[in-house]
Amino acid sequence: MRKKVVFILGTLILIFSYFTAMSAIKTFRLTSTMPANLPSAPESIRLVLITQELDTPFWNKVGQGALKQAEVEDVQLEVWGSYGNNQEDFLKKMEVAIHSKVDGIIVQGLDNKEFKELTKVKAAFYGIPVITVANDVPVEESLRKTYVGSDQFGAGQMVAHQLIEEMGTLGEVIILGDEEQAYYQKERLAGIRDVLSRYPDIEMIVRGTTDAKEQVIATTQRLMNEVPRVSAFIAINANYTGPMLQEIGRRTQVEPYHIYTFDDGVESTALLEQGKLDGILEQKPEEMGSESVKWLMEWISGKTVPLNSNGYLTETRMVQAKGEVR
Repeated sequence: MRKKVVFILGTLILIFSYFTAMSAIKTFRLTSTMPANLPSAPESIRLVLITQELDTPFWNKVGQGALKQAEVEDVQLEVWGSYGNNQEDFLKKMEVAIHSKVDGIIVQGLDNKEFKELTKVKAAFYGIPVITVANDVPVEESLRKTYVGSDQFGAGQMVAHQLIEEMGTLGEVIILGDEEQAYYQKERLAGIRDVLSRYPDIEMIVRGTTDAKEQVIATTQRLMNEVPRVSAFIAINANYTGPMLQEIGRRTQVEPYHIYTFDDGVESTALLEQGKLDGILEQKPEEMGSESVKWLMEWISGKTVPLNSNGYLTETRMVQAKGEVR
């Protein structure tokens, strides 16, 4: 009886081993006919655009251009930002983007120590490329890969040339910007100086203020008291144009003055259309957005390495109140 049980068990083991072996051979044959390297689904590239001035006409266009190009490149792009130049919130969003290990950052340049620390140290540590858009910072202080936007020095020159054409070569010109000028404002001012300094009968009065509306108004009031024969005003921080005009209009008629600014202010275009400005320096924000995504992808894909550290410049032009374009 015991021999019979052993015989049956041995037979079952042999049968089971046979079917196991056949199954393994079949699986091997099936596997050997499959491609050696199966294509894996590409990981989605994540980019982020971060601005200090969310939901303004200029920066909305930057975002729109960036989102359109992201569709063309088939990558994910999120637009982040803060309202009212909230630097603390802006820098926090930069830090979140870096720690999230996104594949690339497009950012409105902020010319301060904290911003440069984030781009030069933290983003570099994670290998995240950073491109500045519209507002640049010096490359040696930030290690940004490139800049996409206007030639701000050339833009300042264009405004100054237009002023000379309208005002002539004699007069006092008030130039209003920040107390601590950002890099883009320094470049605009340098361009204006480059032109106006050629005319000895033109006096430039450069003043800075904070971004509080009341402070801009108060600064304009003081300047008009100090320079009663002023001929022209240029706001190199375009967001100061509205409060500046408010104070000028409260004291006197706006018409006798030559007043210029740039189109990245919240009210710039509307004030030009109302005839309160003689001209604005018009930029190409949508092109800035699309080109920044394009060049960031050139870096990420390895097609263009390194990028041009001097930047990729977009078009600028002067638009006058009467609708003329230069």
